[in-house]
Amino acid sequence: MELSTAFTKSLTGAEMIPKSLSDEGVQFVFGYPGGAVLPIYDELEKQDKVKHILVRHEQAAIHAADAYARSTHNVGVALVTSGPGVTNAITGIATAYMDSVPMVIITGQVPTHAIGQDAFQEVDTVGITRPCVKHNFLVKNVDDISVTIKKAFHIASTGRPGPVVVDIPKDITTVKGKYFYPKSVSIRSYDNLKNKIVDGNLIEEIVMLLRQAKKPVIYTGGGVIFSNAHEELKSLVSKLGYPCTNTLMGLGGFPGTDPLFLGMLGMHGTYEANMAMQECDVLLAVGARFDDRVIGNPKHFFREDRKIIHIDIDPSSISKRVQVDLPVVGDVKEILIRINKKLQTISNVVEHPDSVEKWWKKIEGWKNRDCLSYDRDSKIIKPQMVIEKLYELTANEEEVFVTSDVGQHQMWAAQFYKFDKPRRWINSGGLGTMGVGLPYGLGVQLAHPDSTVLCVTGEASIQMCIQELSTAKQYRLPIKIINLNNRYMGMVRQWQEFFHENRYAESYMDALPDFVKLAESYGHVGLKVEKPSDIEGAIREALSQKQRLVFLDFITDQTENVYPMVPGGKGLSEMILV
Repeated sequence: MELSTAFTKSLTGAEMIPKSLSDEGVQFVFGYPGGAVLPIYDELEKQDKVKHILVRHEQAAIHAADAYARSTHNVGVALVTSGPGVTNAITGIATAYMDSVPMVIITGQVPTHAIGQDAFQEVDTVGITRPCVKHNFLVKNVDDISVTIKKAFHIASTGRPGPVVVDIPKDITTVKGKYFYPKSVSIRSYDNLKNKIVDGNLIEEIVMLLRQAKKPVIYTGGGVIFSNAHEELKSLVSKLGYPCTNTLMGLGGFPGTDPLFLGMLGMHGTYEANMAMQECDVLLAVGARFDDRVIGNPKHFFREDRKIIHIDIDPSSISKRVQVDLPVVGDVKEILIRINKKLQTISNVVEHPDSVEKWWKKIEGWKNRDCLSYDRDSKIIKPQMVIEKLYELTANEEEVFVTSDVGQHQMWAAQFYKFDKPRRWINSGGLGTMGVGLPYGLGVQLAHPDSTVLCVTGEASIQMCIQELSTAKQYRLPIKIINLNNRYMGMVRQWQEFFHENRYAESYMDALPDFVKLAESYGHVGLKVEKPSDIEGAIREALSQKQRLVFLDFITDQTENVYPMVPGGKGLSEMILV
C-alpha cells in the first residue's frame, strides 16, 4: 500500500477517524451522537475540515448520506452510535444496498471486553448488517482504523457500489496507535471488475446483433447513472436511432425529452415502453437487472426469437431472472465507449432501416393510446396536474433535483417530470422505503446549496421522518416540499381497490396534522392548496422563497389511481389502462 504521508503519526482511535475522513476528501458526515461514539464526536468538534450534520433520527442520517452520494457520485458517510443507533440505521442501509449506493457507515460498539456480554446498548452490528451491506468490518486494533476506513471507501465505490459498515468498539477510540492513511489499497480477496477487459470479439458480437435488429429496444437502469455513462448512452442511441426506455432508477440516464425516449417501463411504465419491450427482437439491457417491477412474469416475457444482450458490472445480476443470450460483465461506461468506437467505423450502421421504420410506426400507434391521460377539467386537484405544473415551472432552471418518497406520488413524479440529466431524480427503488423524501432532500441540498430541491411526497410518507424539518431549520436548507395529500396511503388503497374488493383496511389517514401549522411550528413556510386554479400560483410563491423551506400541502383527489399498472406477477402486455 502506498502511504499518504512520509511518516506515521501517533493518534488516538477517535482522532484517526475525522483525520481519515479528511484525508479521503469527505465533506459531510451525517449522524447522531451516543455513548459509544462520544470520543469520536469530541474529535469532530475539534476540527473544521469535515462538517457534521446533526439529524433527528439515525434512519435519516443514512438516507441523507445516501442522497448525497446519489446526487454527487461521491461516497456518502454516516456516523451512528451502538445498539439502537445501529438498529435505527438498518432501514437506510438496506435502502442503499438495494439501489447500489456507495456509502461508508461508521458505527460505535461497546468496549471489546464487553462484546458478547449483553452490555448496555450492545447489538451484533456485523451480524445484523451482513445481509444488507456490500461488506462490513469490526475493528479490534487501533492501528487498523485508518487502513480499514480506506478499504471501506474502496469497496463501497468500486465494482457494483454499495454500503460498507465499519464497527469500532469504544475502547479502541480512546487508546493511541499508529496513524497513516494509504493513497490506495489492494485487497487480495476483492476482485475489482472494473479492471477486467471485455474481449474484443464480444464487442463485435454486440455490434452485429444491434445492427441486425428489426425491432430493437435499448433498456437502461441505474448502472448507467452510477458509472457516469449517460453521454455514451446518448451517443449510442442517437447513432442507432433506436427506442430507449429507462427503469425507475435509470431516469435521467437518457434525456426524458428526447424523441427516442419511450418513457419509464415496468409496473407503472408507459404503454409504448412496455409493449416495445414485450415485442422487440433484439434487446440491449445496460446497467439494469430485470427486477420484478420491470419483468413481473419472466415466463410471459420469454420469446425464442428474441436476442438479449445484458451489460452489467455485477455478474450475479445477469440471467438472475431473465435468461440472456449475450452476457457482458464489466464497467458500463467502458463497454459503451468501445461499442460506439466500433460503430464509428461502420458506414451503414443499421442493416434493416425499413424494418426499424415500421417498428417506429408501430410504437407511434401505441403512443396514441395516451396512457397517461387524466381529467384535466376536474374541479378537484389531480396529482398529475401538480407534477406537470411543477415541471413546467422548473424545467428551465439550471439545476433542479427531485427527491421522492414511495407510493403513488413517486410514480406520478416518475411519469410526469421529465429528467434530462442524471442524478437529478433521487428516490428509493429496490426497497421502496417510505420516509426517505425529506432526508434525501437534506443530503441533496447540502451537496448542491445553490440548486432547487423539490421533495415530492404524500401525507403518509412525510410523517415517517417529519422530525427532519428541524434539521432543515438548523442548517437553513430551503427545500420545497410538494405534499400530494389524498388522505390515504394511496398505493395501498389502490391495490385494495383492485385486488381486495375495496376493503380499505387501515389505509385511511383519519388523524392527519395541519401540515401548514406543523411546518410553521418548525419555523418554515406552509401553504395549503385546495383548488386547481391555485396550483401555479402556490408553486411560484414557493419557488420565490429562495432562502426558506416551503411546505405545499395540495389536497388532491382521493380516488385517483396510477395508470398504467401491471399487476404483480403479470406480463408487460397485461396492463390495466385508464
